[in-house]
This record gives sequence, C-alpha cells and structure tokens, in this order.
Amino acid sequence: MIKVENLSRSYGSVKALDSVSFTASVGQITAFLGPNGAGKTTAFKILSGYLAQDSGSVFIGGMDASLHPLQCRAMTGYLPENNPLYEDMEVCEFLVWGGAARGLCGQALASALDRVVQTCGLAPAAGKPIGALSKGFRQRVGIANALIHSPKILLLDEPSSGLDPNQAAELRGLIRNLSHETAVLLSTHILSEAQALCDKVVLINRGVIAVQGTPQELARAKAPVLIAVFEQEAPASVQEAIAGLEGVSAVERDREAEDIVLRIYCVQGADLRGEVFALAARSGWPLLELKRERDWLEAMFRELTA
Repeated sequence: MIKVENLSRSYGSVKALDSVSFTASVGQITAFLGPNGAGKTTAFKILSGYLAQDSGSVFIGGMDASLHPLQCRAMTGYLPENNPLYEDMEVCEFLVWGGAARGLCGQALASALDRVVQTCGLAPAAGKPIGALSKGFRQRVGIANALIHSPKILLLDEPSSGLDPNQAAELRGLIRNLSHETAVLLSTHILSEAQALCDKVVLINRGVIAVQGTPQELARAKAPVLIAVFEQEAPASVQEAIAGLEGVSAVERDREAEDIVLRIYCVQGADLRGEVFALAARSGWPLLELKRERDWLEAMFRELTA
C-alpha cells in the first residue's frame, strides 16, 4: 500500500534522506526506526503530503503522491510526534471538526464519529475537554482524529512517548487491531515495543536505510548472543573454557552481577546452547540459566547506528 522509491530530501547542505526505498502493506505493522536526526520525521512529513521530496517517488495505494496529492492524502492518516490538539475543545467536538476538515458531513460524519470513538475506546472521555485528559487518552484522541476519514495508511510518530506501562500496553493493543485493515507505519524509540509488535522493521541512519526485513529475517541475520548464569561457586576459568568452544567469537562477564553472568557471542548461524550446557554438565558447573538474548533488535540498532 505504501511504496517508497529512492526518496531524497535535503535541508541546505544537510541530506536528511538519501535514496530511501521501502514498502509497507495493509495488514502489516512496519517499524520505522533510527536515532534522533536519522530522517524518520522528514520521511513521515513527505508521506503525509506535508513536505515535498527533492527526488524519488512515493506511491500510496498505487497512485503517485506527486501526481495525485489530494487522493493520496485522503488515504492517509497521520499522528505527529507532538500530537497537536485543541485542549479547550471537547473530544467529540474536536473529532467532528477533524472529520469536517476531511470533507465529511451529515450522516457520514456521525457514523465516522461513532466508529472512531468505539474503535479507540474514547466513550468514557467523549464529553470531556481534551485538556483534562490523561496522556493515554490524548494519544487515543490523536489516533481517532487520524482515523476519522477511514484511511488505508496510518502514520504514527512516537505514539507511546510519555505513556506509562499500562497506557503503552493498551495503545499497542489498539495499534495491533488497527493493522488488520490498515497499513501502519510506526516510528518509535522503544525497541522492545517494535520487536514485539511489528511485522517488518526498517532501520534508517543518517538518511540511509541500514537494514530492513521481518523480525525473523533480521534475527537470523544477526549473530546470536547467549546469556549464561552460573552460581558463584563456579570456577573463574568457566569464561575461558566457554571462549574455547568452536563457534564462540567472544565472551564477556558482567562484573556487577552477584552470580557469574556471561554474554557469549556466537559466530553467524551458530546456536551453541547445547554445547555450553554439555560443557557445564561435564565440568560440574552449577548452571542456573542459559538462553538466547532476546533484545537482538537493540543490539543491532547499536551496532548499525553507533
């Protein structure tokens, strides 16, 4: 549903985007990740029609956004990072205003209002001033406003920023439900959220795509890291012995942990949990825990954007 080809944009001598290409489909949540200043917000502004690119193409629903800007904007909903809201307006009043700005009126507007209030769980806050709402409900209002015209593309720029864990979990559930009928492009700095929620990851750094693919593809591409925890009674030589296993590239010890906690870096494609467990059993080392590191996306992020 979204197809971006060789997209470039500069601000003076600074190249914010440099030949960026990716796709995002309906029924899919795509994480658009990168450090501050990587070009994420610039890309979102171009996709929403707010900003023009210097070169390259954006296709929304098969239509070139440069040639059919109004039709493409009609298919796109956008929640900016700062979520601009009129705080003195009540929730439904604001959403009616947003729908009218999108060309809705009469029964179509009334139906759209009922739909987004129900979809976004806004019934308890429908008659309240936006300024009196919690951050979680304010984000829901912003998403409802982005959905009022039934877009097929939903751009969410840092939607869970500033939310507490319960609010963030509720918002993730909402986004997951929205993705069934919408192509969701999500920018976030919470990498564990992206890893758990998204069907595709696009990582951008300094305006260039560093890597993209499904979480499964990227996890397989990254050399695995094992976490092994031994009781304090295990000999100090355990680190050196594991480092000697075939397929181990390095072993680091967490010196601040009470037990012996080792991060075992394996070569590409090697899963050495069986070998580490067998070595511990043969040597009589008290092994408390052995697992693959789950936060592979954070490690990949650091590696590619450092």
